[in-house]
Amino acid sequence: MSDSEPVVVPCARDVRGSLDTAAAGDGAPGADEGNSTDACVVACPPHPQHRGHRGDNRLVAISDRLTERGVDCLRFDYGEWDEGYGELGDTYAAIEWASERYDAVGLTGFSFGGCLTLLAAGGTAVDGAAAATPDIDAVAALAPPARLNDDLDALPAMERVDAPATVVYAERDDIADWEPVVERAEALGWPTTGLSAGHLFVGRIAEAGDAVGAFLLDALGE
Repeated sequence: MSDSEPVVVPCARDVRGSLDTAAAGDGAPGADEGNSTDACVVACPPHPQHRGHRGDNRLVAISDRLTERGVDCLRFDYGEWDEGYGELGDTYAAIEWASERYDAVGLTGFSFGGCLTLLAAGGTAVDGAAAATPDIDAVAALAPPARLNDDLDALPAMERVDAPATVVYAERDDIADWEPVVERAEALGWPTTGLSAGHLFVGRIAEAGDAVGAFLLDALGE
């Protein structure tokens, strides 16, 4: 069972998280002397205006799979609602936090957070333009919609992802506009996994966590 410690992510907004570790060292979580692993996955929660937060069951399931194999997971909450723009900036801040402390960094997220995962991995600027892609070693989006707004479209961002990537989706999802994301992923040669479930993966949360976690662990060499 993993340990979890609170984290404040340096950011202009109030971004806080929980760092799940398989085995805490003697130092503070994230400190060089305290890392139990050289890999960490940043996990983006679902829509904050629909009760999305870092304790989301799907993110916890992913984190459990990762920490069982010795990879840390930073689950974080976004700052004040900003229609996706500020939340994208929060995601970059969380990636930077992890990159300063770990040799390898993966990125994942569910629903709204899944779209942010693809946007950030593709180096999308907060205004929607293309920017430099971050140094990410693995990307896994769970049930992502194709866009957050007119500026923040995941499809062109996916073309710029320079890391092993996958999309795990719910075949009976009638909430997220996931079909264009899966089509683009398959066109790019990404592996995709469809589960017979609705958007929330009720009854299949552990399976969704296993699918995402297994991909990330393999891509991170764990």
